[in-house]
Amino acid sequence: MNLSIVILAAGQGTRMKSEIPKVLHKLAGKTLLEHVYHAASALKHRDILIVYGYGGEKIKTQLAHLPMTWIKQAKQLGTGHAVKQALPDIPDDDLVLILNGDVPLVTSVTLKQLVVAARDTGFGLLTSTIDDPSGYGRIIRNKKGKLLRIVEEKDANEVERSICEINTGMMVIAAKSLKRWIKKLDNKNTRKEFYLTDIIEIAARDGATINTIKPDSPVEIRGINNRVQLAEMERYYQYIQAHQLMRRGVTIMDPARFDLRGDLEIGEDVLIDINVLFEGRLKIGNDVSIGANCCIKDTIIADNVEILPNCVIDNAIIGSGCRIGPFSRIRPDTHLDENVHIGNFVEIKKSTLGQGTKINHLSYIGDTEVGRDVNIGAGTITCNYDGANKHKTIIEDNVFIGSDTQLVAPVTVGSGATIGAGTTITKNVKAGVLAISRAEQKSIRNWKRPKKKK
Repeated sequence: MNLSIVILAAGQGTRMKSEIPKVLHKLAGKTLLEHVYHAASALKHRDILIVYGYGGEKIKTQLAHLPMTWIKQAKQLGTGHAVKQALPDIPDDDLVLILNGDVPLVTSVTLKQLVVAARDTGFGLLTSTIDDPSGYGRIIRNKKGKLLRIVEEKDANEVERSICEINTGMMVIAAKSLKRWIKKLDNKNTRKEFYLTDIIEIAARDGATINTIKPDSPVEIRGINNRVQLAEMERYYQYIQAHQLMRRGVTIMDPARFDLRGDLEIGEDVLIDINVLFEGRLKIGNDVSIGANCCIKDTIIADNVEILPNCVIDNAIIGSGCRIGPFSRIRPDTHLDENVHIGNFVEIKKSTLGQGTKINHLSYIGDTEVGRDVNIGAGTITCNYDGANKHKTIIEDNVFIGSDTQLVAPVTVGSGATIGAGTTITKNVKAGVLAISRAEQKSIRNWKRPKKKK
């Protein structure tokens, strides 16, 4: 059978206290809906259909990069009504996997098991047994353990509320049966909604066998309804990621103060200190040390790199043996070759730095090509912006630039040249020369320092 996947994402999520649709709130840098989508898309499927409602245009715009079919639920009349909107786009001989867009940590492994459970009987349901079932629909079985129905908490009596096996909202149903049963739903309940869960009782009365499975961890089925739950799930997710990395040979000084909001390819013997944030797509080699309070995004870091505390690195390539920080900022489109040293309060933007080059403190280098074995002193800046356009600076190999130098682009400094401290360079400097521009130093004898008037 082909598989159609329906993800319900139409709810407003009023308890989030936000104008942003609930499924667009982020966990580890991705929206809740994206987490569900990626888990589902790992299954072999014919189509993924997103049923949207509140804030629908925002959802479609933000997730336009994902291949899916959009189904609008104009009025939010319950989960049964939402699924019904998607059924005309699903062939009768498909299996239909139904998921909720606010349950971000369900795994593709669990979903595959659920699909397998549905193949024989045409109906599989994911349930879970938890200590505190408050807020969830309860699973009602007969004495032989056969599933009879699901009762929502608001409609349950005292005995039913004591049941700890709960409905997760995730199920797989043969499309032909689903289309037949969904027509029989009514809204005779406290919320006047068409509950998809009522299909369980309808199917059981129709003689259907409903196979149930449970996830490896109850966290997989936890939905997010408010910002407290979102923060709790964030920390749990980060805990999982930190432990996966540690099992692969990474030292994380405190897993409770680690954040990965993206995809990380990482080598062995990497040390990550506290409060390090990774974002986007990253690749880190072997024997890398990253100090506390660093933020690294969309960056490639080679082997044997040392990043000292409090650095920000964004969309850069860092060569092997480099040493960066503390308090350095590496901005987008920067490429550091091997054994480059970038020190405290140095900012590099859209520049390439050759092997062995050193910029150890208090400098700004932007829109610049720097050669090999260049030494740039403290307080040096490239004046790359004239108020309207950016201009390029070229510094060739073995150049020594003294402290407090301004290089007014466009300008080229030839190989082996020396720039004296306090110089402003406005013209090209030839190879091997000393360039210096200073006002003459004078000493005035018998100088009397001004005093305050009484």
